[in-house]
Amino acid sequence: MYNFAHNATLREREMTSKDNSKAALIDSLNGLLADTLALYVKTKNFHWHVRGPQFRSLHLLFDEQAAEIFALTDMIAERVRKLGGTTLTSIGSIAAKTTIKNQDDTGLDAMAMVKELFEDNTAYVGTLKAAKELAGEAGDNATDGLLDDWTDQAEERAWFLREILA
Repeated sequence: MYNFAHNATLREREMTSKDNSKAALIDSLNGLLADTLALYVKTKNFHWHVRGPQFRSLHLLFDEQAAEIFALTDMIAERVRKLGGTTLTSIGSIAAKTTIKNQDDTGLDAMAMVKELFEDNTAYVGTLKAAKELAGEAGDNATDGLLDDWTDQAEERAWFLREILA
């Protein structure tokens, strides 16, 4: 005999699990958005304040990387909205969610800037990979695919910075 009540309960559990996975993904994407905005500001700050013998090459590299990072912000925020979530709304909400550390020292040595951006971009790759896991759990193929592209970009940024430090 077919047990309708049992099957309805299973469907409810599956839906609750799917809703929880989607909520976790939205939260993760908002954390990623906060990190993206913070990494953009830090990279642009270093672009403005870099000094020394490698000024020109680092000034241009930081500007190029900042533009690439900033281009992600709208895509990430719109992904949150497409999933039915709300995005970060203020500097305070960004500060509350970001894992990127502030750097207010405008006199920082150029190689210290490169090292810090390398570490931040490497950590950012970890954040992207964690979000990808959540996208898989939520069955969100679109976000999953976007995260692959964004991870490749972040890995390239980290690679360029690592090679400068070598």
